[in-house]
Amino acid sequence: MKPIAFIIAGFLFAFLILTGSSCEKNTDCKATITVVDSTGIPVNNAAVYLYATIKTSSGGTVTADVKANATTDSGGEVKFTFKLPAIYDIRATFITTTAPTKTLVGTGIIKLEEGKGSNKTVTLK
Repeated sequence: MKPIAFIIAGFLFAFLILTGSSCEKNTDCKATITVVDSTGIPVNNAAVYLYATIKTSSGGTVTADVKANATTDSGGEVKFTFKLPAIYDIRATFITTTAPTKTLVGTGIIKLEEGKGSNKTVTLK
């Protein structure tokens, strides 16, 4: 009777090992946007807006509900994390503090892939 108990225990152990050890895949999509001025210097406190533009059946475009915005740090960077892959339009703006004040704008596109990070540099003009 003991050999049968060992065989059953072995099958139970193998079953628990095979079914209990699931590997969770990292599906986060990370975006790092760096905003620089026309000379390549990082811009602190630039407003960065990510949004998705989709085409309508009538041929027009609308902005999807998926959006994100943040302000760059002292290194000109801002980071976003999304749960699903997507392609986002980027709009970065900065209002100069010297007279006369000007609004500088930069645009770009970033593609986010599952489990990967993407980097994009946007130049203000």
